[in-house]
Amino acid sequence: MEKERIAIIGGTGDQGKGLALRWARAGYAVTIGSRDAARAQTAADEFNTLLGSANLNGATNAEAAASASIVVLTVPFAAQIVTLKDIVPAIQPNALVVDVTVPLEPAVGGKPTRILGVWAGSAAEQCREYVPAHAEVVSAFHNVGADALADLTHDVDCDILVCGDKKNAKERLRPLVEAIAGCRYVDAGLLAQSRTVEAMTALLIGINIRYKKHTGIRITGL
Repeated sequence: MEKERIAIIGGTGDQGKGLALRWARAGYAVTIGSRDAARAQTAADEFNTLLGSANLNGATNAEAAASASIVVLTVPFAAQIVTLKDIVPAIQPNALVVDVTVPLEPAVGGKPTRILGVWAGSAAEQCREYVPAHAEVVSAFHNVGADALADLTHDVDCDILVCGDKKNAKERLRPLVEAIAGCRYVDAGLLAQSRTVEAMTALLIGINIRYKKHTGIRITGL
């Protein structure tokens, strides 16, 4: 099966960088999106040099979204809505939008160990309100650290909890999860379960600070 093209919106940030590196190394064509196309292309060039590949290119966020069948949103929570408004007109029919946003308190000047309340219930459900009906929304990759993703010398020791209202949309993400060495796909239920999964990120950040580690999630018994 031909691999789908991936756009990483906010791909010059830490989480976007880690995902871009992992997927490009696995042979996926990846477009890094940014508000500044030149900045995105600079990052893509750096990643290609690091990997010894030509799988990455850079573009504006809207151009990146228009180019891909899988659109991964990795921007900070404070930028989620404005970024969605920018890319929504460009999202392809039948695209899969993967929301990685976590509503942490730094969005309003608070602590990264605390979660913000979201009127929609979660950042992922807020994303769903803006994405056109012709695209599907799932959430994933909240609990895997950017440092772990970017360290290509080690496998990533983390289960990836995937939330979404349609099983086939979630399953569409499975190859991307399994393309990252050490990650395991776990169906975590409906999109509303993102409320719990997003909150776990704040918990992990607190643990990481106390123990000076890069922790992740493992679900036992599966």
